[in-house]
Amino acid sequence: MELKEIISITGRPGLFKVVAQGKNNVIVESIVDKKRFPAYASDRISTLGDISIYTTDEDAKLTDVLASFYDHFEGKACPSHKEELIVLEGLLEKILPNYDKERVYKSDLRKIFQWYNILIKAGIKIKETAEKAKASDSEEKVVKKAVKKAAPKKSAPKTKGGKPSSAKKAGPTKMGSQRGK
Repeated sequence: MELKEIISITGRPGLFKVVAQGKNNVIVESIVDKKRFPAYASDRISTLGDISIYTTDEDAKLTDVLASFYDHFEGKACPSHKEELIVLEGLLEKILPNYDKERVYKSDLRKIFQWYNILIKAGIKIKETAEKAKASDSEEKVVKKAVKKAAPKKSAPKTKGGKPSSAKKAGPTKMGSQRGK
């Protein structure tokens, strides 16, 4: 199983994998206790491959951060997410020194440690899947550039008022951005 296939659901603790798909829902299974339940379109679902962590430079993909955790803790479990917050902040600062302390919420910081331990206990290979994700991302960028150069430019579709229509595009989820301000 790859990290891209593992999901988190806002409001539900833990990590899940998709087992089956219905008409208006997906059946997910908890990685921890193997319980299954439906997740609906109204649930906020994110794959671990789509989540990023705010940094002072370019945002870091969660899969890369988890791979760094794997290297730092030598493939073993890290301290519990229930540890003192100062200890967790210090550890994350060693692993990801440029993480944005203002935009990464404390609860998200705890989630990173909790999710890493869940993945280790479940025996999911973090390092290999993170390296595969990097390779596929770089290949995808090369293909997108080639397609962009080869594709002719199209004009934006017009609406009744004569103005181009704009569709909102969903981007990757950021740690800390899921709360209303």
